[in-house]
Amino acid sequence: MPTVREDFWATTSNKQLNFIQHVKTLLKQNGRAAVVVPDNVLFEGGAGETVRRKLLQECDVHTLLRLPMGLFYAQGVKANVLFFDKKPASETPWTKKLWIYDLRTNMHFTLKTNSLQRSDLDEFVKNYNPDNRHQRKTTWKEKKAPSRPALAHALVNAGCRPPALSPKGRGCW
Repeated sequence: MPTVREDFWATTSNKQLNFIQHVKTLLKQNGRAAVVVPDNVLFEGGAGETVRRKLLQECDVHTLLRLPMGLFYAQGVKANVLFFDKKPASETPWTKKLWIYDLRTNMHFTLKTNSLQRSDLDEFVKNYNPDNRHQRKTTWKEKKAPSRPALAHALVNAGCRPPALSPKGRGCW
């Protein structure tokens, strides 16, 4: 049964989409959030598209961390961390660029024998630069989406295999 709330952008039975909407309603102006979501949140049509478009409009969605499979969900389920800041009302969308960091391509972790270690996130943490995101340095693991159409395309298709592989074998967008 779909969740119906007047403060949500879309009515859906998708719990992950409802959670994103709920988190956004809890944030104060300029509040920050990082939400773990499965890939279907990034490419689902209908309510998913509505939620993504409104999130891009009303928040600054600035970072997408693509996680290795099997970390938070069942083995084979692809997960991501979506970082965004709530912003005041504006006629133009707040989201201008999306920094996509791929920790998934050619990375293999398991919960028991090869678990993700804090050191595996060191490069991401170093480059994340939350105090001044606009001065992030590009690495071979990420790319800034240059425009709103490219950003929408990136969010809609983030679950797809990257179009190019770096010499080290990780995707670069």
